[in-house]
Amino acid sequence: MLQTLPRMISLEGGEGAGKSTVIALITKVLRELGESVVQTREPGGTPYAEDIRQLLLADHKEAPAEDVEVLLMFAARAQHVRKLILPSIAHGAWVVCDRFTDASFAYQGAARGIDLQKLELLNQRFVGVQPGLTLLLDVDVPVGLARVDARGDRDRIEKEPPSFFESVRQGYLSRAQAEPERIRVIDANRDPQVVADEVRDIVTAYAQPYLSA
Repeated sequence: MLQTLPRMISLEGGEGAGKSTVIALITKVLRELGESVVQTREPGGTPYAEDIRQLLLADHKEAPAEDVEVLLMFAARAQHVRKLILPSIAHGAWVVCDRFTDASFAYQGAARGIDLQKLELLNQRFVGVQPGLTLLLDVDVPVGLARVDARGDRDRIEKEPPSFFESVRQGYLSRAQAEPERIRVIDANRDPQVVADEVRDIVTAYAQPYLSA
């Protein structure tokens, strides 16, 4: 069984969903409530895990095998959990994370075709925790990729074809359907202010029982 961390919020979504803006908003909302917040990301979050991130996202002459990609993702995540996430929560902070394990089920599972039972085994054995709340920014793939192109060069994973990201999207939606209490789906095709207002309402309501005394 995974340990649920009520004071951890993760943000998920495909490319161009607007995660950077929304994660900053989540952090702001919690700080306005008087809370200490650690904002982080995956893959990465610690110096060691950030080095793994560079291996994963940079273009190399030799692309990683699919199993290697997923093992690197979980290695970075295991380091992240032990060196940043759990210590931060133990010291009374909230952790707000740009992507977490749901991303592996969407990208490496649904899109790469890695067996979901293998991913769950890695999750149980080497991660062991899950966020209390996950916000899934759901955006139409053509809309998201147009946003990515507008901001500049794509990294190695962002260069995958649209069909890959359609699989990612469906993988995320399947996760949300299976865990509706934890994963809240937000339509990110809408005006950014409308999205922001919904995020603020959800986070404010969710945080109330877990606020510091």
